[in-house]
Order: sequence, then C-alpha cells, then structure tokens
Amino acid sequence: MHFCSRNMSSIGTKPQMRLPIFQRTVLLTLVMISSFYICLFCLNQKGFRINLNVTTIEVGDEAYKYPIIPTAELPHLHYPKPTTYTRNECACNPVRYFAIISMQRSGSGWFETLLNSHINISSNGEIFLVKERRRNVSTIMETLDKVYNLDWYSSASKNECTGAVGFKWMLNQGLMENHEDTVEYFKRKGVSSIFLFRRNLLRRLVSLLANSHDRDAKQLNGTHKAHVHSRHEAEVLARFKPLIDVESLIPDIKQTRKWSTDILQYFKGTRHIVLYYEDLVRNQAKMMDVLDFLRMPHAKLTSRHVKIHTRPLSDHIQNWDVVSQALKGTKYESFLHSDYQRK
Repeated sequence: MHFCSRNMSSIGTKPQMRLPIFQRTVLLTLVMISSFYICLFCLNQKGFRINLNVTTIEVGDEAYKYPIIPTAELPHLHYPKPTTYTRNECACNPVRYFAIISMQRSGSGWFETLLNSHINISSNGEIFLVKERRRNVSTIMETLDKVYNLDWYSSASKNECTGAVGFKWMLNQGLMENHEDTVEYFKRKGVSSIFLFRRNLLRRLVSLLANSHDRDAKQLNGTHKAHVHSRHEAEVLARFKPLIDVESLIPDIKQTRKWSTDILQYFKGTRHIVLYYEDLVRNQAKMMDVLDFLRMPHAKLTSRHVKIHTRPLSDHIQNWDVVSQALKGTKYESFLHSDYQRK
C-alpha cells in the first residue's frame, strides 16, 4: 500500500508532534490489517471468491472453476451440448466418454448392467448391432458423435446429469474392419476403452451355441432371451447341451485369441483397461477399479442377471468325452478344468 506525505507547515498548519517509532509501527500494522479485511469484504459482497488451487475451464460462453485437474486428464473431460434437451444445472459437470469392447457371450451384458446401476453412468448397449449404423466409416462416426453428445436415448440414459457415457461394441460389429479410423477418433475425442474378455473360451463357445439354439427354439414361453433374471429361467436354458464340432474347435479358439490380441495391439495407444469376466465373477470388488478408471465415485453396483451355465463343463457338453480328448495335451487343456467361484 502506497502512502503520500506532505509538509504540513507549507499550508499554514501547526506541525504535529511525531509519534515514537514503536507506536507508528503498531498503527501502520493496524491500518494495513483493516484495509485487507475491508477489501476482502467488498470482494465477497460483489460475488468474487479468492481460490488459489483451481482450474478455470471454458464451456461455451461460460467459465467454471474446479480444483486443480492434472493436465493428462483434461482431454478426457467433455461438456456436451445435446440438441434434444438442455443439461441445465449439470452443464458445468464434465462427462467422460467410454466404450466397452468385447465379444458376444463374454459377460458384457452383465458387466454393462452393473455399470448402469451407477447413478452417474449411462451405457447404451450394442448400438452397432444394427448394420445400418456400421455401414461405413461415416455412419460409424455419426453414430459415435450422437452417443457422445448425449443425444442417444436409451433406457440407460441419465440425461443431463450423466457423468460418463458409452456403449458396448462387439469386435464383429465393424470395429475390426474400421479400427484405424476408430482409434484416431478415440484419441481425438478422448474416449476411454474398456476391454472385457473371457479367459475360458470353451465356456464361451458353450454359451454361444446355447444362445444360438434358443434363438430358434425359444424355450421360455416362445420367447428368446439372451439374458435371464431368475434361477428357473436359467435352469431351463441350461438343459440344452450343445454338440461341439471337434474338427473346428481348436482353429476357432485360435481365431478368437487372435482377435483379442489384434484389437489390443490396435488400441494400445489409447487410454484403456483390460478386464476378464472370470476375475470379475470371482471378486466383484474389482468393479471399483473400473469406477476409478472412469473417475466416478464408488457406489454399490447391482445386476438382475442370473448366470445360466453354472455346473462343470462336463454337464453342459453333449460330446464331452470327445471334446476333452481333443484338448488334452494341448495348451488349451486348462479350459476343461478351470472354474471360478464368487468371493
């Protein structure tokens, strides 16, 4: 603070007696403290706040202040402006983009219901199940833009207060063929990839064949159900024992493994996490790792899905003896015995 002094005798006023130096110091200190609190009060009255450890983020014409955000996190924070509604008071809340990348019958349906039970997460299912949406790169990008702009409506949508938005993308739904453009899009848009695979590919094959059978047989009151919500329904579907083509078994397993290896190689430069269905079944506390990855607050996650094939594989495969003989002595022999129990 700058103080100006004048010679009082020059304007005809009697000079004042000088105060001792100690008293002058105390007086000056009191003046400075008083001035500081007066200024602080005025600033508060005008709606200003003094915050040192904050990051200011521009969202359109508005500026919002947050606690310091690591620079590496900024590309993954988004502020969508949906065309179908307004985010109202949630407009200043950042949204994170993600995609669950998996293969059919790898637990992705169950996994997605767990995520959707979180109040801040919206995962919109297999949007590329519809072939028209994956007809070419342009239709794929248009669909992605609609999802990540929060203009994609599904029963899972949390609308304006969504904190993380995504969907499920199966490898055979145009992803492998268009991986280069997709990786570029994910990097540019800051999309995080959640890879979900299944370790036991023999169990996955049993689930695939059983699901294919029910698609035609419609064993539950004439209705096909890929996922069930009761133990009774699960037991009905589990009665079917597929006959596995032993000649194509090992080539199919090799091809499936190659797909998962290739896609991880394609996306290695993106922000991603790799999960396995068996690990999540054994210990669902690992779902908290997923919430940490998405930077979402921890919460209890629930699902109504009931597992269908719960018994040893020997009870679920019609030609078990032939299948077990074909895999014995190979690097896939562990598929015959490995199982998992929920912790």
